[in-house]
Amino acid sequence: MLSSVYDSPMTSQIIEPNITPMSLSAGMKTAPTPDRIMQVGLGYWGSKTLLSAVELGLFTLLAERPRSAEEIRQALSLHPRSLLDFLDALLALGFLDRRGDIYSNTPETDLYLDRNKLDYIGGILEMAGTRLFRFWGSLTDALKTGEPQNESRAGENPFDALYATPERLAVFLRGMTGISLPAARALAAKFPWEKYETVFDVGCAEGIVPVIIAQSHPHIAGGGFDLPAVGPHFARFVQEHGVSDRLKFIPGNFFQDSLPGADVLIMGHILHDWDLPTKKMLLKKAFDALPRGGALIVYEALIDDERRSNAFGLLMSLNMLIETSGGFDYTGAQCSEWMREAGFTSTRVEHLVGPDSMVVGIK
Repeated sequence: MLSSVYDSPMTSQIIEPNITPMSLSAGMKTAPTPDRIMQVGLGYWGSKTLLSAVELGLFTLLAERPRSAEEIRQALSLHPRSLLDFLDALLALGFLDRRGDIYSNTPETDLYLDRNKLDYIGGILEMAGTRLFRFWGSLTDALKTGEPQNESRAGENPFDALYATPERLAVFLRGMTGISLPAARALAAKFPWEKYETVFDVGCAEGIVPVIIAQSHPHIAGGGFDLPAVGPHFARFVQEHGVSDRLKFIPGNFFQDSLPGADVLIMGHILHDWDLPTKKMLLKKAFDALPRGGALIVYEALIDDERRSNAFGLLMSLNMLIETSGGFDYTGAQCSEWMREAGFTSTRVEHLVGPDSMVVGIK
């Protein structure tokens, strides 16, 4: 997601590169240009334009039918000033199509940014637009102090803030569904589920991961484990997707309660929220809950072992600086080491999709 912003055509539309030939002993080469610097440095322009479009429900509106600019303005209660700039910026960024004066979604935005589709990943973008965008404005302060920059600056617990109202909780859970959907599909396809019968997702949110696995493998049963307030959202989601007969919700707090027993436990985008002692404690709890031969799957935007190529994972770790008091992202090698400390006899790291990879530990 971040890389799509960095690689966007935004700056190529507004910057004329100043390329001057330079003779070097190794041959003719061109001088560096500022294009890449400007793409990243002003990338928030395109980012916030997309986030506002998601927040407004523009792509959901256009999934119903293509519309003119005036129809869009009326439907979304927009001011006429800069309406065309907004829509045509999305066009130039590759998020809208236009024929004459009629705007429509691209195949990509129609599939992934229509709130009425299972493939909707906009939940995490909604959360980014309404919460994270303003907190990232204080990244410099975070780098100097090592302190989070979210609601905690006002003395609030950020998780309490997320759970404070049904509306905030719903946005947060949709965000977790959006960021987990691609990995859920890859997990369903790549893990050897034929060897197992039960699975529980620890910190399940709406339950997208067990839902996709259960839909793909009819013999699998299990469910999700999360705080009690999540239960109604999980029940609705699994009911809507036709697997409520095989998936159940177990309320609990993984700091205070034992984890549910199952052949496979999953922790997706969980460990990076916490400091190292807490990470190790949760891995030991998972080990204790599993039967002999059981498997723990940890998936995140794992940082590559050389810490050179997975920019998303590294930026996600900076996001943990913004959002938590001790959380950080990590490499597959680090997670494997922590799993072995917890007692797992074998581990492996496997790429899932995009920036996400999984570490599998076998008891």
